[in-house]
Amino acid sequence: MRRINLIFSLFIICSSTWAAGALETLETIPSSSLLVIDNQDKISYSKNANQLYIPASTVKLLTALISLDYLGNDFSFETHFHYDPEIKFLWIKGFGDPYLISEEIDLIVNKIKKSGVSELNGIGVDTSYYERGIVFDGQGDSLNPYDASVGALSANFNTINVRVFSNSISSSEVQTPLTPLAKSLSQGLQPGTHRINLGEADLAPRYFTELLKSKLNRIGILTDANFMSGSIPRQAQLLFIHQNSRTLEQVTASMLEYSNNFIANQLYLNLGAKYFGPPANLEKSNLFVKNYIDKHFDWDNYILIDGAGLSKKNRLSAHNLIDILKKFEPYRNLMPKQNPMILAKSGTLKGVSTYAGYLSNRNKLSLFALMINQKVYYSFREKIALELLN
Repeated sequence: MRRINLIFSLFIICSSTWAAGALETLETIPSSSLLVIDNQDKISYSKNANQLYIPASTVKLLTALISLDYLGNDFSFETHFHYDPEIKFLWIKGFGDPYLISEEIDLIVNKIKKSGVSELNGIGVDTSYYERGIVFDGQGDSLNPYDASVGALSANFNTINVRVFSNSISSSEVQTPLTPLAKSLSQGLQPGTHRINLGEADLAPRYFTELLKSKLNRIGILTDANFMSGSIPRQAQLLFIHQNSRTLEQVTASMLEYSNNFIANQLYLNLGAKYFGPPANLEKSNLFVKNYIDKHFDWDNYILIDGAGLSKKNRLSAHNLIDILKKFEPYRNLMPKQNPMILAKSGTLKGVSTYAGYLSNRNKLSLFALMINQKVYYSFREKIALELLN
């Protein structure tokens, strides 16, 4: 009977939460903040605006902002290809391109063919642009794509997409062949479609090479070249430099829309390496971001240690997020759309729900930053945005 009464009481609480307005409910949530300002910098709503909270994936707004500011909208990531004609050996040097997807590898394969290479005895990969063993706080060891490791040379966000049957395995993507590594990593998965990460960071260049070999074979450059890792030898001549077909603006838009942790942390690492020189590591990137914040924002207190918002050690305030949104305004069309009048980036961790963006109503623009560090129902933040809009 006591259990029934407890369940009934919980039902009443949840029902009243759903029945009340979202803003009204927010006032009853202790670990929460909300700041809303109009385009004249006038505060429309403020609650705990200077209190620090875990920002989750709203951190990606800062990563996007700094990347676009420092590298430029039209920046394209490079991957270098060298060739030793005497021993017919191809060398690849990665520079942390976060968007080397299967379709991009098709473009690379066509360039290799046009360069005159018709036979390969070996493929080598130089990953020295990144320090080995980089692990971000909050990055787990699960198979989920959001836990994918970073790397100087990676394919398909360091993930594989496979369809597992009772007695066979196939690729879930027409553009992506099933490689030996992908097949091996799929062993033991339940029947169905799975997107999983590669796990070990050292597997990334091997997977890239396997995809490249398979696609080379498809266009008539037959090779069973062995993979090796190391420094590019002096006798290997620069064959070509591949620039990704997507600009940084397109890459950041995709990162924000899909909240891609891999892209965010690749961008974060590349910032430090671009400024301080390789190899990329967390210390350089953390210092670069700190210097940017010191130059552009008047922040006395905050904690940021990754570019994706995975870490629960990160701390920002609603005021901090508003500062980011003000500077990000020229790029606001890159933001995910809740509807045509709400452009906003969400953030979700266990017990964390955040939301920050722009409200456009009757040609008036408002900025809002919502931070909740306790459990709420999933659509609560979207409901807050709608109430603010109306």
